[in-house]
Amino acid sequence: MSRRTVIFPAPWKRRFLILFALTVILPATIVLWLAGRFGGDYPVDYADPVEHFKYGSTGGEHEMGFPYWIWRALPEVCGQYLPGKGYQSIGMLYETGPDGRLKDLPVGTSKRRYQGIDRVFVNCAVCHTSTVRAAPDKPALLVSGMPAALFNMQAFETFFFRCAADPKFSKEYLIPEIQRQGADLDLLDRYVVYPVAIAIMRDRVLALKGRFEWVFQQKAWGPGRVDTFNSAKVIFNFPMHLLDPKELDAPADFPSIWLQRPRREPRAMELHWDGNNTDMTERNKSAAFGTGTTPPTIDIQRIKRVEEWILDAQPPAFSALFPVDQALAGRGAPIYKEYCAVCHGVSGRDFSGDYVGRVTPIGAIATDRRRLDSYTYTLAVNQAALYAGYPWRFTQFRKTFGYANMPLDGLWLRAPYLHNGSVPSLRDLLEPAARRPAVFWRGNDVFDPQKVGFVSDLPEAAGRQFFRFDTAVAGNGNAGHEGRPYGTELSDEDKTALVEFLKTF
Repeated sequence: MSRRTVIFPAPWKRRFLILFALTVILPATIVLWLAGRFGGDYPVDYADPVEHFKYGSTGGEHEMGFPYWIWRALPEVCGQYLPGKGYQSIGMLYETGPDGRLKDLPVGTSKRRYQGIDRVFVNCAVCHTSTVRAAPDKPALLVSGMPAALFNMQAFETFFFRCAADPKFSKEYLIPEIQRQGADLDLLDRYVVYPVAIAIMRDRVLALKGRFEWVFQQKAWGPGRVDTFNSAKVIFNFPMHLLDPKELDAPADFPSIWLQRPRREPRAMELHWDGNNTDMTERNKSAAFGTGTTPPTIDIQRIKRVEEWILDAQPPAFSALFPVDQALAGRGAPIYKEYCAVCHGVSGRDFSGDYVGRVTPIGAIATDRRRLDSYTYTLAVNQAALYAGYPWRFTQFRKTFGYANMPLDGLWLRAPYLHNGSVPSLRDLLEPAARRPAVFWRGNDVFDPQKVGFVSDLPEAAGRQFFRFDTAVAGNGNAGHEGRPYGTELSDEDKTALVEFLKTF
């Protein structure tokens, strides 16, 4: 019987293999695992262009994104800084999913997995989506592309600033709430990733709070409005306390964004309320700046998808919810042609007219000039440097002398009217300023089909408080767009016919 001979590696070979495993294989394995765990950049995408508009990324999650579960937990941990329950209380909109439950994120937010954590931030739809109801007991119709008449951006900002300054913005409060909501965090997320993310997020929000202190000193904007370019000045490090006070308190309504193609072809219209740019792609990238994007992080391809959709997106017809008196509208058509068409287009789809999309001097239109004065030559110069070194560097922004005449597509859903939303209905806009409502309430999505505007004479409904809009407050003036050229001297019968015709837009 033969005896087997077992050959063992020499001691130096064993030591070499152990050393190799410890110094090469194990570190490489750890590096590969860490790269897989914390590397990558994966936005959630949507095949449908409307869904992409509502929930797709612009790139803002890279720099400004809240870790998903922190976003979910904050309204519970810091609920005292909201006017009601959850993000809905500041006008954010939640759709119902296929299972009949509300979706986990509101319209106007997007999700992206970046640096090993799901991040959430706002996109274009947060300012350009809202709802309309035919009556208080009727379901709300969600409309993409209309002004976000319910969203209170100032309340959105101050909520996060105040929460970040609260001791409850800490792992001791947030992690238990995150677990209570069913996050099921693994050990690494629970004891390392999310505690670190909470600390970093708090520091970053507090740093922004220090720069945005001026927000707390401004008059309340109310829902559906934003002081656009003064917010930009903060980002550009303007000394806000040294600015001319006439530049401040300049909130303007969110605009609708339908039918952009005829605003570009056959000629480029002057865009923004003051007509400060004729390049639609620059306008869009400037707007994306407000969703947290920066020159290195802007997601050009996904923004391009939104740009392509808004070229031909159509507003819903007034007749989808309410009847139109066609005979009365027919009587209003020649009145519109005489008084309005040259500045606002032949119809809600035909934007031809000598002054459509062109700036009318402030002396002629005579509306509140705060928004015009807030956009300064100095700001235009700073914008020109924003994307320096990139192919899409801004070159078209300029200081103007008035407000641009807008086409009127989907006009019925663009209430309140004038650039600062100071006139609640079309019927009110046809009155001289002295007879327009001096005080009304914003934030109701129930529609008044007779006056053509959202119901504005109720301070609250169904337990929800609306925003008291006072036209005597700086930036809220409701004067202008009056006199014979603007139809305010028409008879009541002609005004009624004109409003009926405008319902067809």
